[in-house]
Amino acid sequence: MTVLPPDRLEWVEGWGMSVGAAGYVWRPSTIDGIRQTFGAARAAGVPVVLRGAGCSYGDAALRPETVVLDLGRMNRVLAWDPAAGVIDVEPGVTIRALWRYALGDGWWPPIVTGTMEPTIGGCLAMNVHGKNNWRRGVLGEHCLELDLVLPSGELRTVDAASDRDLHLALIGSFGQLGVITRARLRLKPLASGLLHVRAVAAPDLESMLRLADEAKDSWEYVVGWIDAFARGRRLGRGLLHFARHLEPGEDAAAAQGLRAEAQDLPDTMFGVLPKAMMWRLLRPFTNRPGMRWVNRIRYLAGSTVGDGAEYRQSLAAFSFLLDYVPNWRRIYLPGGLIQHQSMVPSGDAERVFARQLEAAQRRRMPAFLAVLKRHRPDAFLLSHSVDGFSLALDFPVVAPRRDELWALVREMAEPVVESGGRFYPAKDSALPGELYRATFRAGELDRLRQIKQRLDPEHRLRSALADRLLGGGALA
Repeated sequence: MTVLPPDRLEWVEGWGMSVGAAGYVWRPSTIDGIRQTFGAARAAGVPVVLRGAGCSYGDAALRPETVVLDLGRMNRVLAWDPAAGVIDVEPGVTIRALWRYALGDGWWPPIVTGTMEPTIGGCLAMNVHGKNNWRRGVLGEHCLELDLVLPSGELRTVDAASDRDLHLALIGSFGQLGVITRARLRLKPLASGLLHVRAVAAPDLESMLRLADEAKDSWEYVVGWIDAFARGRRLGRGLLHFARHLEPGEDAAAAQGLRAEAQDLPDTMFGVLPKAMMWRLLRPFTNRPGMRWVNRIRYLAGSTVGDGAEYRQSLAAFSFLLDYVPNWRRIYLPGGLIQHQSMVPSGDAERVFARQLEAAQRRRMPAFLAVLKRHRPDAFLLSHSVDGFSLALDFPVVAPRRDELWALVREMAEPVVESGGRFYPAKDSALPGELYRATFRAGELDRLRQIKQRLDPEHRLRSALADRLLGGGALA
Protein backbone atom coordinates (compact mmCIF):
# COMPACT_ATOMS: atom_id res chain seq x y z
CA MET A 1 0.00 0.00 0.00
CA THR A 2 1.42 3.38 -1.04
CA VAL A 3 1.34 6.69 0.78
CA LEU A 4 -0.47 9.58 -0.89
CA PRO A 5 1.69 12.66 -1.63
CA PRO A 6 1.36 15.19 1.21
CA ASP A 7 1.55 18.14 -1.20
CA ARG A 8 -1.91 17.20 -2.46
CA LEU A 9 -3.47 17.47 0.98
CA GLU A 10 -5.94 20.38 1.12
CA TRP A 11 -8.81 21.53 3.29
CA VAL A 12 -12.02 20.98 1.32
CA GLU A 13 -15.16 22.74 2.47
CA GLY A 14 -18.86 22.63 1.65
CA TRP A 15 -20.32 25.78 0.14
CA GLY A 16 -22.11 26.58 3.40
CA MET A 17 -18.73 26.69 5.20
CA SER A 18 -20.17 24.74 8.14
CA VAL A 19 -18.53 21.40 7.31
CA GLY A 20 -15.17 20.47 5.81
CA ALA A 21 -12.46 17.83 5.73
CA ALA A 22 -8.86 17.39 4.63
CA GLY A 23 -8.47 15.45 1.39
CA TYR A 24 -5.86 14.60 -1.25
CA VAL A 25 -6.95 16.61 -4.28
CA TRP A 26 -6.39 15.53 -7.90
CA ARG A 27 -7.47 17.83 -10.75
CA PRO A 28 -7.22 15.82 -13.97
CA SER A 29 -7.99 17.32 -17.38
CA THR A 30 -8.41 14.05 -19.32
CA ILE A 31 -10.06 10.66 -19.01
CA ASP A 32 -6.64 9.08 -18.59
CA GLY A 33 -6.04 11.49 -15.72
CA ILE A 34 -9.22 10.22 -14.06
CA ARG A 35 -8.01 6.65 -14.45
CA GLN A 36 -4.66 7.57 -12.92
CA THR A 37 -6.45 9.17 -9.97
CA PHE A 38 -8.40 5.98 -9.34
CA GLY A 39 -5.13 4.07 -9.58
CA ALA A 40 -3.52 6.26 -6.93
CA ALA A 41 -6.50 5.80 -4.62
CA ARG A 42 -6.50 2.03 -5.14
CA ALA A 43 -2.80 1.79 -4.41
CA ALA A 44 -3.29 3.75 -1.19
CA GLY A 45 -6.43 1.81 -0.24
CA VAL A 46 -8.64 4.88 0.14
CA PRO A 47 -11.98 5.94 -1.39
CA VAL A 48 -12.55 8.64 -4.01
CA VAL A 49 -15.04 11.49 -3.66
CA LEU A 50 -16.09 13.58 -6.66
CA ARG A 51 -16.14 17.37 -6.67
CA GLY A 52 -17.32 19.95 -9.20
CA ALA A 53 -17.47 23.63 -8.30
CA GLY A 54 -18.07 22.85 -4.61
CA CYS A 55 -21.53 24.46 -4.63
CA SER A 56 -23.26 21.80 -2.52
CA TYR A 57 -23.90 23.39 0.86
CA GLY A 58 -22.85 20.39 2.93
CA ASP A 59 -20.76 17.21 2.70
CA ALA A 60 -21.57 16.00 -0.84
CA ALA A 61 -17.95 16.46 -1.99
CA LEU A 62 -16.19 15.69 1.29
CA ARG A 63 -14.75 12.70 3.09
CA PRO A 64 -11.83 12.79 5.55
CA GLU A 65 -8.49 11.35 4.39
CA THR A 66 -9.91 10.61 0.94
CA VAL A 67 -8.81 11.27 -2.63
CA VAL A 68 -10.86 14.22 -3.92
CA LEU A 69 -11.36 14.03 -7.70
CA ASP A 70 -11.93 17.65 -8.72
CA LEU A 71 -13.36 17.82 -12.26
CA GLY A 72 -13.24 21.61 -12.63
CA ARG A 73 -10.51 21.50 -15.31
CA MET A 74 -12.61 19.29 -17.60
CA ASN A 75 -14.64 22.27 -18.78
CA ARG A 76 -14.84 22.13 -22.57
CA VAL A 77 -17.85 22.27 -24.88
CA LEU A 78 -17.31 19.17 -27.03
CA ALA A 79 -20.05 19.57 -29.64
CA TRP A 80 -22.90 21.97 -30.41
CA ASP A 81 -25.82 21.73 -32.81
CA PRO A 82 -27.43 25.19 -32.87
CA ALA A 83 -30.24 23.98 -35.12
CA ALA A 84 -31.40 21.28 -32.71
CA GLY A 85 -30.23 22.85 -29.44
CA VAL A 86 -28.23 19.75 -28.49
CA ILE A 87 -24.89 20.25 -26.75
CA ASP A 88 -22.15 17.91 -25.48
CA VAL A 89 -20.11 19.20 -22.54
CA GLU A 90 -17.47 17.97 -20.14
CA PRO A 91 -18.53 17.73 -16.48
CA GLY A 92 -16.69 20.87 -15.35
CA VAL A 93 -18.67 23.20 -17.63
CA THR A 94 -20.66 25.52 -15.38
CA ILE A 95 -24.21 26.73 -15.84
CA ARG A 96 -22.70 30.16 -16.50
CA ALA A 97 -20.49 28.84 -19.30
CA LEU A 98 -23.36 26.82 -20.77
CA TRP A 99 -25.88 29.63 -21.09
CA ARG A 100 -23.29 32.14 -22.31
CA TYR A 101 -22.22 29.70 -25.03
CA ALA A 102 -25.73 28.89 -26.29
CA LEU A 103 -27.69 32.10 -25.76
CA GLY A 104 -26.52 33.83 -28.91
CA ASP A 105 -28.05 31.01 -30.97
CA GLY A 106 -31.37 31.37 -29.15
CA TRP A 107 -31.07 28.61 -26.54
CA TRP A 108 -31.14 28.46 -22.73
CA PRO A 109 -30.59 25.61 -20.23
CA PRO A 110 -33.97 23.98 -19.51
CA ILE A 111 -33.15 23.85 -15.79
CA VAL A 112 -31.00 26.30 -13.86
CA THR A 113 -30.27 26.63 -10.16
CA GLY A 114 -30.39 29.86 -8.16
CA THR A 115 -26.70 30.43 -8.88
CA MET A 116 -24.89 30.00 -12.19
CA GLU A 117 -21.71 28.58 -10.62
CA PRO A 118 -22.47 24.81 -10.31
CA THR A 119 -20.97 22.42 -12.85
CA ILE A 120 -23.09 20.27 -15.15
CA GLY A 121 -21.47 17.14 -13.73
CA GLY A 122 -22.42 18.19 -10.21
CA CYS A 123 -25.92 19.20 -11.30
CA LEU A 124 -26.50 15.76 -12.82
CA ALA A 125 -25.01 13.98 -9.81
CA MET A 126 -27.65 15.74 -7.68
CA ASN A 127 -30.30 15.96 -10.43
CA VAL A 128 -31.01 19.60 -9.69
CA HIS A 129 -34.33 21.35 -10.18
CA GLY A 130 -35.21 24.99 -10.78
CA LYS A 131 -38.07 27.43 -10.39
CA ASN A 132 -39.86 25.64 -13.24
CA ASN A 133 -39.89 22.11 -11.83
CA TRP A 134 -43.62 21.68 -12.39
CA ARG A 135 -43.24 22.53 -16.08
CA ARG A 136 -39.80 21.10 -16.94
CA GLY A 137 -38.90 18.60 -14.23
CA VAL A 138 -35.30 17.97 -13.21
CA LEU A 139 -32.12 18.34 -15.24
CA GLY A 140 -31.81 14.59 -15.80
CA GLU A 141 -34.98 14.63 -17.92
CA HIS A 142 -33.12 16.77 -20.47
CA CYS A 143 -29.96 14.63 -20.58
CA LEU A 144 -29.89 12.45 -23.69
CA GLU A 145 -26.61 10.61 -23.20
CA LEU A 146 -23.64 10.29 -20.86
CA ASP A 147 -20.11 8.99 -20.96
CA LEU A 148 -19.15 7.37 -17.68
CA VAL A 149 -15.76 6.27 -16.35
CA LEU A 150 -16.09 3.48 -13.81
CA PRO A 151 -13.60 3.08 -10.95
CA SER A 152 -12.13 0.15 -12.90
CA GLY A 153 -11.19 2.59 -15.67
CA GLU A 154 -13.81 1.29 -18.12
CA LEU A 155 -15.44 3.97 -20.27
CA ARG A 156 -19.13 3.38 -20.85
CA THR A 157 -21.75 5.33 -22.83
CA VAL A 158 -25.19 5.49 -21.23
CA ASP A 159 -28.12 6.35 -23.51
CA ALA A 160 -31.28 7.72 -21.90
CA ALA A 161 -33.51 5.56 -24.12
CA SER A 162 -31.66 2.27 -24.60
CA ASP A 163 -30.01 2.24 -21.12
CA ARG A 164 -32.99 3.69 -19.29
CA ASP A 165 -32.59 1.82 -15.98
CA LEU A 166 -28.92 2.77 -15.62
CA HIS A 167 -29.64 6.32 -16.74
CA LEU A 168 -32.35 6.70 -14.08
CA ALA A 169 -30.05 5.27 -11.40
CA LEU A 170 -26.92 7.18 -12.35
CA ILE A 171 -28.39 10.68 -12.38
CA GLY A 172 -29.10 11.81 -8.84
CA SER A 173 -26.94 9.15 -7.19
CA PHE A 174 -24.50 11.63 -5.55
CA GLY A 175 -21.65 10.51 -7.82
CA GLN A 176 -21.54 7.03 -6.26
CA LEU A 177 -21.72 4.96 -9.47
CA GLY A 178 -19.12 6.49 -11.78
CA VAL A 179 -17.58 9.69 -13.13
CA ILE A 180 -19.50 11.57 -15.82
CA THR A 181 -17.02 12.72 -18.45
CA ARG A 182 -19.48 13.86 -21.15
CA ALA A 183 -23.12 14.91 -20.96
CA ARG A 184 -25.41 15.50 -23.94
CA LEU A 185 -28.19 17.94 -23.09
CA ARG A 186 -31.17 19.27 -25.00
CA LEU A 187 -31.59 22.99 -24.38
CA LYS A 188 -34.70 25.18 -24.55
CA PRO A 189 -35.37 27.58 -27.46
CA LEU A 190 -35.88 31.28 -26.78
CA ALA A 191 -37.39 34.18 -28.67
CA SER A 192 -36.01 36.79 -26.27
CA GLY A 193 -33.54 37.30 -23.46
CA LEU A 194 -36.30 38.80 -21.34
CA LEU A 195 -39.01 37.33 -19.13
CA HIS A 196 -42.42 38.75 -18.30
CA VAL A 197 -42.67 38.72 -14.49
CA ARG A 198 -45.59 39.21 -12.11
CA ALA A 199 -45.21 39.81 -8.36
CA VAL A 200 -47.98 38.80 -5.94
CA ALA A 201 -48.21 39.07 -2.14
CA ALA A 202 -49.62 36.26 0.01
CA PRO A 203 -50.80 37.17 3.56
CA ASP A 204 -50.38 33.66 5.02
CA LEU A 205 -49.18 30.14 4.27
CA GLU A 206 -52.53 28.91 2.92
CA SER A 207 -52.61 31.79 0.41
CA MET A 208 -48.98 31.21 -0.53
CA LEU A 209 -49.60 27.56 -1.40
CA ARG A 210 -52.90 28.23 -3.17
CA LEU A 211 -51.53 31.04 -5.35
CA ALA A 212 -48.46 28.99 -6.29
CA ASP A 213 -50.65 26.05 -7.22
CA GLU A 214 -53.00 28.18 -9.31
CA ALA A 215 -50.06 29.68 -11.22
CA LYS A 216 -48.20 26.45 -12.01
CA ASP A 217 -49.92 25.71 -15.35
CA SER A 218 -49.99 29.23 -16.77
CA TRP A 219 -46.48 30.41 -15.87
CA GLU A 220 -43.11 28.80 -16.68
CA TYR A 221 -41.51 29.80 -13.37
CA VAL A 222 -43.16 29.94 -9.94
CA VAL A 223 -41.18 30.79 -6.80
CA GLY A 224 -42.15 32.15 -3.41
CA TRP A 225 -40.24 33.90 -0.64
CA ILE A 226 -41.57 33.44 2.92
CA ASP A 227 -41.06 35.68 5.93
CA ALA A 228 -40.03 32.94 8.37
CA PHE A 229 -40.29 35.36 11.32
CA ALA A 230 -44.04 36.01 10.91
CA ARG A 231 -46.27 34.33 13.49
CA GLY A 232 -49.90 33.59 14.23
CA ARG A 233 -52.35 34.46 11.46
CA ARG A 234 -49.45 35.81 9.40
CA LEU A 235 -47.45 32.56 9.56
CA GLY A 236 -46.04 31.77 6.13
CA ARG A 237 -46.77 35.16 4.60
CA GLY A 238 -44.57 36.12 1.69
CA LEU A 239 -44.14 37.17 -1.90
CA LEU A 240 -44.54 35.12 -5.07
CA HIS A 241 -42.94 35.75 -8.44
CA PHE A 242 -44.30 34.20 -11.62
CA ALA A 243 -42.46 34.46 -14.95
CA ARG A 244 -42.87 33.34 -18.55
CA HIS A 245 -40.75 33.57 -21.68
CA LEU A 246 -41.77 36.14 -24.27
CA GLU A 247 -43.38 34.93 -27.46
CA PRO A 248 -41.86 35.64 -30.91
CA GLY A 249 -42.61 39.23 -31.87
CA GLU A 250 -43.51 40.25 -28.31
CA ASP A 251 -40.11 41.84 -27.68
CA ALA A 252 -38.88 44.44 -30.16
CA ALA A 253 -35.32 44.12 -28.81
CA ALA A 254 -35.25 40.29 -28.85
CA ALA A 255 -31.99 39.96 -30.78
CA GLN A 256 -30.20 42.36 -28.47
CA GLY A 257 -31.44 40.49 -25.39
CA LEU A 258 -29.94 37.27 -26.73
CA ARG A 259 -26.42 38.66 -26.45
CA ALA A 260 -24.62 37.20 -23.45
CA GLU A 261 -23.39 40.66 -22.46
CA ALA A 262 -26.99 41.88 -22.16
CA GLN A 263 -27.52 39.34 -19.38
CA ASP A 264 -24.58 40.43 -17.22
CA LEU A 265 -25.63 41.35 -13.70
CA PRO A 266 -24.65 44.90 -12.66
CA ASP A 267 -21.46 45.41 -10.66
CA THR A 268 -22.98 48.08 -8.43
CA MET A 269 -26.07 48.75 -6.37
CA PHE A 270 -28.01 51.84 -7.50
CA GLY A 271 -25.16 52.52 -9.92
CA VAL A 272 -22.86 53.62 -7.10
CA LEU A 273 -22.06 51.04 -4.43
CA PRO A 274 -19.77 48.19 -5.59
CA LYS A 275 -21.50 44.87 -5.02
CA ALA A 276 -18.24 43.34 -3.81
CA MET A 277 -18.71 45.41 -0.63
CA MET A 278 -22.34 44.44 -0.03
CA TRP A 279 -21.74 41.34 2.07
CA ARG A 280 -19.71 43.41 4.54
CA LEU A 281 -22.54 45.91 4.83
CA LEU A 282 -25.04 43.11 5.40
CA ARG A 283 -23.12 41.40 8.20
CA PRO A 284 -24.41 43.69 11.00
CA PHE A 285 -27.95 42.59 10.08
CA THR A 286 -27.15 38.86 10.06
CA ASN A 287 -28.74 38.12 13.40
CA ARG A 288 -32.28 37.51 14.62
CA PRO A 289 -33.25 41.16 15.25
CA GLY A 290 -31.65 42.34 12.02
CA MET A 291 -33.15 39.63 9.83
CA ARG A 292 -36.57 40.11 11.45
CA TRP A 293 -36.55 43.71 10.23
CA VAL A 294 -35.13 42.80 6.81
CA ASN A 295 -37.92 40.26 6.31
CA ARG A 296 -40.60 42.63 7.60
CA ILE A 297 -39.52 45.49 5.36
CA ARG A 298 -39.28 43.23 2.33
CA TYR A 299 -42.80 41.91 2.88
CA LEU A 300 -44.30 45.35 3.50
CA ALA A 301 -42.74 46.73 0.33
CA GLY A 302 -43.86 43.74 -1.73
CA SER A 303 -47.40 43.68 -0.32
CA THR A 304 -48.05 47.37 -0.98
CA VAL A 305 -46.40 49.05 -3.96
CA GLY A 306 -45.09 45.71 -5.28
CA ASP A 307 -48.30 43.66 -5.13
CA GLY A 308 -49.55 42.86 -8.63
CA ALA A 309 -46.63 44.58 -10.34
CA GLU A 310 -45.75 43.28 -13.82
CA TYR A 311 -42.46 43.99 -15.53
CA ARG A 312 -39.77 42.65 -17.85
CA GLN A 313 -36.57 41.17 -16.43
CA SER A 314 -33.55 39.54 -18.00
CA LEU A 315 -33.18 35.78 -17.81
CA ALA A 316 -30.06 36.01 -15.67
CA ALA A 317 -31.50 38.63 -13.31
CA PHE A 318 -34.58 36.51 -12.60
CA SER A 319 -32.82 33.15 -12.51
CA PHE A 320 -29.66 33.81 -10.52
CA LEU A 321 -30.72 35.74 -7.44
CA LEU A 322 -27.94 34.16 -5.38
CA ASP A 323 -25.36 35.82 -7.64
CA TYR A 324 -26.57 39.38 -7.05
CA VAL A 325 -24.31 39.88 -4.04
CA PRO A 326 -20.85 38.32 -4.58
CA ASN A 327 -19.67 36.21 -1.65
CA TRP A 328 -22.93 36.80 0.24
CA ARG A 329 -22.44 33.54 2.13
CA ARG A 330 -19.66 35.24 4.10
CA ILE A 331 -22.27 37.11 6.09
CA TYR A 332 -22.73 33.80 7.95
CA LEU A 333 -19.12 33.54 9.13
CA PRO A 334 -17.60 32.30 11.34
CA GLY A 335 -19.99 29.35 11.64
CA GLY A 336 -21.38 29.25 8.11
CA LEU A 337 -24.89 28.14 7.19
CA ILE A 338 -26.93 25.04 6.46
CA GLN A 339 -30.07 24.55 4.42
CA HIS A 340 -32.89 22.09 4.93
CA GLN A 341 -35.15 21.52 1.92
CA SER A 342 -38.11 19.17 2.17
CA MET A 343 -40.62 18.10 -0.48
CA VAL A 344 -44.16 17.49 0.78
CA PRO A 345 -47.27 16.26 -1.10
CA SER A 346 -49.81 19.00 -1.80
CA GLY A 347 -52.41 17.79 0.66
CA ASP A 348 -49.99 17.87 3.60
CA ALA A 349 -47.85 20.87 2.67
CA GLU A 350 -49.64 23.50 4.75
CA ARG A 351 -49.63 21.36 7.89
CA VAL A 352 -46.00 20.21 7.56
CA PHE A 353 -44.55 23.58 6.60
CA ALA A 354 -46.45 25.28 9.44
CA ARG A 355 -44.95 22.77 11.88
CA GLN A 356 -41.47 23.45 10.51
CA LEU A 357 -41.77 27.24 10.72
CA GLU A 358 -43.26 27.05 14.23
CA ALA A 359 -40.60 24.60 15.44
CA ALA A 360 -37.82 26.95 14.30
CA GLN A 361 -39.51 29.92 15.99
CA ARG A 362 -40.11 27.97 19.20
CA ARG A 363 -36.38 27.14 19.38
CA ARG A 364 -35.55 30.78 18.60
CA MET A 365 -33.90 29.68 15.36
CA PRO A 366 -36.10 31.15 12.60
CA ALA A 367 -34.78 30.65 9.09
CA PHE A 368 -33.04 33.70 7.67
CA LEU A 369 -34.19 32.76 4.16
CA ALA A 370 -37.19 30.63 3.18
CA VAL A 371 -38.09 29.72 -0.41
CA LEU A 372 -41.10 27.80 -1.71
CA LYS A 373 -41.49 26.02 -5.07
CA ARG A 374 -44.04 23.76 -6.81
CA HIS A 375 -42.89 20.28 -7.89
CA ARG A 376 -43.92 17.20 -9.81
CA PRO A 377 -42.65 13.61 -9.49
CA ASP A 378 -40.12 11.99 -11.83
CA ALA A 379 -38.86 8.48 -12.55
CA PHE A 380 -35.27 8.71 -11.24
CA LEU A 381 -34.22 6.05 -8.77
CA LEU A 382 -33.26 8.47 -5.99
CA SER A 383 -35.80 11.11 -6.93
CA HIS A 384 -36.36 13.90 -4.44
CA SER A 385 -39.52 15.20 -6.12
CA VAL A 386 -43.18 14.69 -5.25
CA ASP A 387 -46.46 16.10 -6.52
CA GLY A 388 -46.38 18.96 -4.09
CA PHE A 389 -44.25 21.76 -2.74
CA SER A 390 -40.76 22.29 -1.40
CA LEU A 391 -39.67 24.61 1.37
CA ALA A 392 -35.99 25.49 1.60
CA LEU A 393 -34.84 27.01 4.90
CA ASP A 394 -31.44 28.63 5.50
CA PHE A 395 -30.06 28.70 9.05
CA PRO A 396 -26.88 30.27 10.44
CA VAL A 397 -24.61 27.88 12.32
CA VAL A 398 -23.65 29.29 15.72
CA ALA A 399 -21.12 27.11 17.52
CA PRO A 400 -22.76 27.02 21.00
CA ARG A 401 -26.11 26.00 19.45
CA ARG A 402 -24.90 23.65 16.74
CA ASP A 403 -26.30 20.52 18.37
CA GLU A 404 -29.65 22.22 18.88
CA LEU A 405 -29.75 23.22 15.22
CA TRP A 406 -29.11 19.64 14.16
CA ALA A 407 -31.92 18.58 16.52
CA LEU A 408 -34.20 21.12 14.86
CA VAL A 409 -33.45 19.55 11.46
CA ARG A 410 -34.56 16.19 12.83
CA GLU A 411 -37.72 17.71 14.27
CA MET A 412 -38.55 19.36 10.93
CA ALA A 413 -37.82 16.17 8.97
CA GLU A 414 -40.02 13.78 10.92
CA PRO A 415 -43.39 15.10 9.67
CA VAL A 416 -42.02 15.09 6.12
CA VAL A 417 -41.43 11.34 6.35
CA GLU A 418 -44.86 10.81 7.90
CA SER A 419 -46.51 12.67 5.01
CA GLY A 420 -44.77 10.59 2.33
CA GLY A 421 -42.48 13.46 1.40
CA ARG A 422 -38.82 13.49 0.44
CA PHE A 423 -35.67 15.58 0.87
CA TYR A 424 -33.31 17.41 -1.48
CA PRO A 425 -29.77 16.19 -0.66
CA ALA A 426 -27.80 18.67 -2.80
CA LYS A 427 -27.82 21.25 -0.03
CA ASP A 428 -28.10 19.01 2.99
CA SER A 429 -25.66 18.97 5.91
CA ALA A 430 -27.61 17.67 8.88
CA LEU A 431 -30.44 15.30 7.89
CA PRO A 432 -30.34 12.00 9.83
CA GLY A 433 -29.73 9.13 7.45
CA GLU A 434 -32.50 6.93 8.83
CA LEU A 435 -35.07 9.60 7.99
CA TYR A 436 -33.75 10.03 4.47
CA ARG A 437 -33.81 6.27 3.89
CA ALA A 438 -37.34 6.03 5.29
CA THR A 439 -38.65 8.04 2.33
CA PHE A 440 -37.77 5.22 -0.11
CA ARG A 441 -40.37 2.49 0.28
CA ALA A 442 -40.44 0.65 -3.05
CA GLY A 443 -37.07 -1.11 -3.05
CA GLU A 444 -35.13 1.80 -4.58
CA LEU A 445 -32.20 1.46 -2.19
CA ASP A 446 -31.94 -2.29 -2.86
CA ARG A 447 -31.71 -1.57 -6.59
CA LEU A 448 -29.08 1.08 -5.95
CA ARG A 449 -27.02 -1.39 -3.94
CA GLN A 450 -27.20 -3.95 -6.76
CA ILE A 451 -26.11 -1.42 -9.37
CA LYS A 452 -23.33 -0.16 -7.10
CA GLN A 453 -22.06 -3.72 -6.68
CA ARG A 454 -21.99 -4.16 -10.44
CA LEU A 455 -20.31 -0.85 -11.36
CA ASP A 456 -18.13 -0.27 -8.31
CA PRO A 457 -17.59 -3.61 -6.54
CA GLU A 458 -14.66 -2.20 -4.53
CA HIS A 459 -16.88 0.64 -3.29
CA ARG A 460 -14.18 3.03 -4.36
CA LEU A 461 -16.58 5.96 -4.79
CA ARG A 462 -17.69 7.26 -1.38
CA SER A 463 -18.64 10.59 0.12
CA ALA A 464 -19.58 11.78 3.57
CA LEU A 465 -23.05 12.63 2.28
CA ALA A 466 -23.58 9.16 0.84
CA ASP A 467 -22.23 7.48 3.97
CA ARG A 468 -24.59 9.54 6.12
CA LEU A 469 -27.76 9.40 4.02
CA LEU A 470 -27.48 6.06 2.26
CA GLY A 471 -25.66 4.18 5.00
CA GLY A 472 -24.19 0.71 4.79
CA GLY A 473 -27.42 -0.82 3.51
CA ALA A 474 -27.22 0.99 0.19
CA LEU A 475 -23.46 0.96 -0.25
CA ALA A 476 -22.33 -2.39 1.17
